[in-house]
Order: sequence, then C-alpha cells, then structure tokens
Amino acid sequence: MPVMLDRRAVSLGLLTAGIVSCPGHADTFPQGRSIRLVVPFPPGGATDVIGRIVADKMGQLWNQTIIVDNKPGAGGNIGVSSVARSEPNGDTFLLSSVGIVTNVFLYSKLTYDPANDFVPISLIAMVPNLLVVGNHLPFKSVSDLIAYAKQNPGKLKYGSSGVGTSVHLCGELFQKMTNTVMTHVPYKGTAQATQDLIGGHIDLIFDNISQILPHAKAGNVRALGITTAKPSPVTPEFIPIAETVPGFDVTAWFALFAPAKIPAPILSIYAKDAQLAAADASVKQKLEATGAIVVGSTPEELGRFVKQETKIWGDLIKSTGIKID
Repeated sequence: MPVMLDRRAVSLGLLTAGIVSCPGHADTFPQGRSIRLVVPFPPGGATDVIGRIVADKMGQLWNQTIIVDNKPGAGGNIGVSSVARSEPNGDTFLLSSVGIVTNVFLYSKLTYDPANDFVPISLIAMVPNLLVVGNHLPFKSVSDLIAYAKQNPGKLKYGSSGVGTSVHLCGELFQKMTNTVMTHVPYKGTAQATQDLIGGHIDLIFDNISQILPHAKAGNVRALGITTAKPSPVTPEFIPIAETVPGFDVTAWFALFAPAKIPAPILSIYAKDAQLAAADASVKQKLEATGAIVVGSTPEELGRFVKQETKIWGDLIKSTGIKID
C-alpha cells in the first residue's frame, strides 16, 4: 500500500532543502531550439495543469516558449512511448504521473521499457486525490457512501482517467478495504469524467486534487475526503478517508523524465532548471493553489523514489489482480 506522504518526503531528503529560493539562470543550452514537453493525457487534467505551470517557468529561464504537447491514450502509453522513441538531444522531455511505474504491471506488452528508456530529471509535485461525489447524491460523509455501496452492490459508478491510473487504483483500493463493489467507468482524462460527474452520469471519482479542487470549491461537486493518511498541509480542510477506512493512503505524483541516451551535460541543465522552476515562489504558489505539494528533487532522488514506487504500486496491482490486456 502506498506509504504516507510525510515518509515519502523524508525519503527524498526533505525534498527542496538546499535549493536556491531566488532562482537565476546560468546555462544557455536550449536557446534557439524548439523544446517539447509531452503530457500523456488530455488538456485540463492534473498532469496537464502541472505541466503547463512548470513549462512556462522553464521557458522563462530559457527565454523561449516550451511547447506542451498533449498525447493522450492507452493509460498514458501513447505519449510516454513517443518520448522513448524521440531523438535524445534534449528537444523532447516528459511529464509523467505514476503510470510510468504502474503500466508495466498492467499491460502484457509495452512499446517502451520504463526502467531503461528514460532517465529521471526531477520529481515536481506530490498530489493527493480527493474523493468527490455528484450533487445528485445525498452523501455527506465517507461512511454514508460506504453504507450505500454495501446495500447496493455495483450501482454506484466511479470515473477515472483510465485503467491503472492513480484515480482508478484509488477506487479499487477503496472497494477492497471497504468490502464494497462499484462500477468503474474509465475516461481518457479526468476533465471528461468531471463533466459527466457534474451532469449526474457517474456518481463519484477519486480525482487528482489539482483538477477537481476548483469544482469542489465552486460547489459543482461535494468533497468527502482526501486520500492521504494525514491531512495535507496545503488543503487541511479535507478530512482523510483513513479516518473512516484505517490504512487508506494513496498519493499521485508528477515527475519529469528524458530519453535515456540524452547527453549528460544537457540532462544536468534540465535537472538544475527544473529544480529552480519548482523552487520559484510564483510556481509554488500556483501549484499549491491546485492542492499540489511542491517537491523539486534531484535526478538521483527521483531515481530512488521511482524504484520505491515501482514496488509499492506493483504490489498493490498484483494484490487486486488488475490487468488491461
């Protein structure tokens, strides 16, 4: 089961400790180059929102525009695969969520090798998920939801951004730990799922807080609980699901990767500037406004973190028996 957020922070050496708080820029590699940041999900979701904030700041550091290239489909595999096949010259990099470690357990065949086709750049943010229900339902608490689900097996429909995403795995883990059965409705992205939730076509979603928070604040949906074991320091108003379901703890994360054979000097520039972008006060403010917890790790820290997450999520997927093909 995913470890607690504060323990993850400790494993990354207190994350942003030691990073310069007032970033300046010393390297000039990207100037005059066309740089693409591939986001393997549609516009409007958490990956896209975080990607655009980070790309905008790194573009400012490089005095040029970084093109955010949305390549959705197949649980993120289409976009991830395109980066694996790209020329490793620094012109293309990737913002991935947990799919880069989970899909190897979900798909019998991948067109890329997550362990060998990429090198880590920086872990940008940790993002809790938020359990929200449509306003067409009367539930006021997680307990209300569980009671109804037990009395009506399979009747509740929960959306996700695709099979095997953290949004889906939250729902699977919730059912397993509460001994309930709900019907999964996968989408190509959570923005589409949210619209169906608001419209009453599905009943709930364990969505990345970065995407769903504005809708919860606006009253378009009703938040019942956050997926971290403890309250988030960014959004302490949301009660952890773990208070009702002891041990429930799932946190999404978003990190930058480059093709494996990228030259070391270029990778170093990417890593330094990604950390500078994450440490920037305006970037931190924008990310925290979405409910994200800003990190900004080194490549080495991200590498260790990915190995840890591969085991954590792999064990969860194996225990639930989820398979896509």
